[in-house]
Amino acid sequence: MANYTRRTKDQLAARVAQDIFDGAVVNLGIGQPTLVANHLPAGREVILHSENGILGMGPAPAEGAEDYDLINAGKQPVTLLAGGAFFHHADSFAMMRGGHLDICVLGAFQVSATGDLANWSTGEAGAIPAVGGAMDLAIGAKQTWVMMDLLTKKGESKIVKTCTYPLTGIGCVKRVYSDLATLECTPAGLKLIDKVDGLAHAELETMVGLPIAP
Repeated sequence: MANYTRRTKDQLAARVAQDIFDGAVVNLGIGQPTLVANHLPAGREVILHSENGILGMGPAPAEGAEDYDLINAGKQPVTLLAGGAFFHHADSFAMMRGGHLDICVLGAFQVSATGDLANWSTGEAGAIPAVGGAMDLAIGAKQTWVMMDLLTKKGESKIVKTCTYPLTGIGCVKRVYSDLATLECTPAGLKLIDKVDGLAHAELETMVGLPIAP
């Protein structure tokens, strides 16, 4: 029986937020990554960007205070910090493509050990592809981090030797933050940053099916 506890989505978001440096300009992708906005450490200035044309987003609004004219790329209501700005979608993509983002945090279907990213389609018949701005973010940001569950609902690792789903970007992912471990993707393969208490290194390697340098 497993003697470890998986990180909750909020715990995982807090783990990602912990590593975002002061003064960083960061894009949070649709889905789980949006939770990171709620867990940024007090006193740390992080400028959040949304691809639909916002710079300076704050945390999610309090219940009852939502303004659906103020939403992120995932159509979730957000807040705007003092000094925040709105701008055209084209300007937003110019920021993404021009190397002006320090970090983007994206979800993923698969990540290869060397940092290839697949996060827009499973390739299944009838599946709705949803690339959005992921290709621009993955290549344009100075660092691309992935936030996801380590395993699929079938218990298969989302970190693989070679992606089998259509690629979003090649060699772009620097780190994978998951519910069980934080891993670095390097040209030589995976390197462990941290893991949940009680999970043995060998057990993690067995789950992933790949060697993980300590």
